[in-house]
Amino acid sequence: MSTIGVVAGGAGGVETLRVGLVQPLLDDGHTVAVTLTPTAASWLAASDELEALQQATGLPVRFQPRLPGGKSPHPRTDLFIAAPLTANSVAKLALGLADNQALTVLCENIATTPMIVFPRINAAHARQPAWTRHLNDLRAAGVDLIYGDDVWPLAEPRQAGPRELPWTAVLTAAKQHC
Repeated sequence: MSTIGVVAGGAGGVETLRVGLVQPLLDDGHTVAVTLTPTAASWLAASDELEALQQATGLPVRFQPRLPGGKSPHPRTDLFIAAPLTANSVAKLALGLADNQALTVLCENIATTPMIVFPRINAAHARQPAWTRHLNDLRAAGVDLIYGDDVWPLAEPRQAGPRELPWTAVLTAAKQHC
């Protein structure tokens, strides 16, 4: 099976990453290597999910760069799934800004390794004038976006109640790549 690099940011719902995305991928026989933004790493460490992810995957969860000359602790990746990503991380990816380990791995692999991105945003983020351009730039680079009212209807900030992330849509997209 494939090696899938799962990259997640500090967006609501990241606490369900292991159960909603990582475990189903492992159950399908994939090797899963997880990289997190610093915020996502701190959130998941506080709930013991960081350790649970490492135990489930058998690989260290990355959120800091390795030292110069250090060997990568993750195997070569066949597909990247970036979910959930904040509006900030999506914009940085579209602009090529690699200011943390999660964005570094995505920026280094965009347009060369298949990539699925789920932007976990709200309606205010989508109104930002540069947002559509960022999405168009990612699509032009071959990124498969899990985006739209059919998978994640946008709500105004702090007006949507808790919702399950569209893990089924993400997993369906992954099966098309693997």
